Amino acid sequence: MAGSAGTPGTPRVLRAMNDRAALDLLLEHGPLSRTRIGKLTGLSKPTASQLLARLEAAGLVRVTGTSEGRPGPGAQLYAVDPAVAHAAALDVTPGRILAAVSDITGKTVGLHELPTPGRRTPRSPAPEGSAAPGRSGRPSPVVRQVTDALDGAVKAAGLPLSAVHRVVIGTPGAFDPNTGRLRYASHLPGWHSPTLLDELAAALPMPVEYENDVNLVALAEQRLGAAKGHDDFVLLWNQDGLGAALVLGGRLHRGWTGGAGEVGFLPVPGAPLVRQVTRANSGGYQELAGSQALPRLARELGIEDVPTGPHAEVAAALLARAADHPTGPHRALLTTYATRLATGLAALVSVLDPELVVLSGTSLTAGGEPLRTLLQAELEELAASRPRLALGGVPEHPVLRGALESALATTRDEVFDTSR
Repeated sequence: MAGSAGTPGTPRVLRAMNDRAALDLLLEHGPLSRTRIGKLTGLSKPTASQLLARLEAAGLVRVTGTSEGRPGPGAQLYAVDPAVAHAAALDVTPGRILAAVSDITGKTVGLHELPTPGRRTPRSPAPEGSAAPGRSGRPSPVVRQVTDALDGAVKAAGLPLSAVHRVVIGTPGAFDPNTGRLRYASHLPGWHSPTLLDELAAALPMPVEYENDVNLVALAEQRLGAAKGHDDFVLLWNQDGLGAALVLGGRLHRGWTGGAGEVGFLPVPGAPLVRQVTRANSGGYQELAGSQALPRLARELGIEDVPTGPHAEVAAALLARAADHPTGPHRALLTTYATRLATGLAALVSVLDPELVVLSGTSLTAGGEPLRTLLQAELEELAASRPRLALGGVPEHPVLRGALESALATTRDEVFDTSR
């Protein structure tokens, strides 16, 4: 009896495995010749030729030129056709939605930022029914903002919306898999409706996935940055909020309600005990070491000319300045801040014993190597295990990059499957 398309060991499955291996190599290395693909995959020249002919006929690869620098005629070079499929990502914050479209190779081809003015403050309750889909049948403001942001990125890419295969949306907090409601992000008004995910699914013509923003940064670092090749690591994020992502055994650990890594709510020594943390949208670790604590600490240490503006921007400016001053109050700022960060990080390290801790977000990376060194030393004083600390390697739009990587991974699995 002949094996089905999904039976391991059948010629069709073996061909599909070789096809995917070749496509992944082309994504990693760029254009390759038939000979080079054969060497990298271990396939014979005739088999490599058949593979490339098959992928070219399927529209997955195309000839992009010929090799140069050797005597005789150049060999044809093959590359993944970037137009095979596209994926999209959205990075949602209280003040804006940043949207991007990428081709199948990972190149960003469209970017659009949609300001979201008129947001209420975190402690201001949303009017009753404000997050519902409009009793008149019109989409809710959040749905309109998401579709407008995605439309802007698609238009910037010069594509129709139908060209987008999948979209991943990154938000603060997490959508509870048991209820479908957003948790741990009361500062994101309009996103807490129990019908929101159904509304977005109805409004968008492609599959939609949702992920915590810090988890997406960890994914970007694992694929492209400081955590590449690591299966057990913690990513500590500090920017508009203080949070963490936990990667255990190569997989994100999200927790029962999606709230794993919400370390800003962690009670820590040195900060008042915060009760009703979800209502306050803050906790001891956030109060002790979050971005908003840096301007106050700088003033207490006698630093003059403390900038004004959003907390994350002020914190980054103070840390960048302090990193350039090895003595005086600026050095005291870095040292005190490192101790505060280590106080909460020690709890994570003691429980998880990770191989690596990646520091990301502008309120960490702006301190550069001086802050990393101080934090490493403080952590070794407070925790029994001693993971290596590394600065994040994806500095530009890491949430958006992680969302694109997530969307691309699923898209490639579907588009590159030649066994069907």
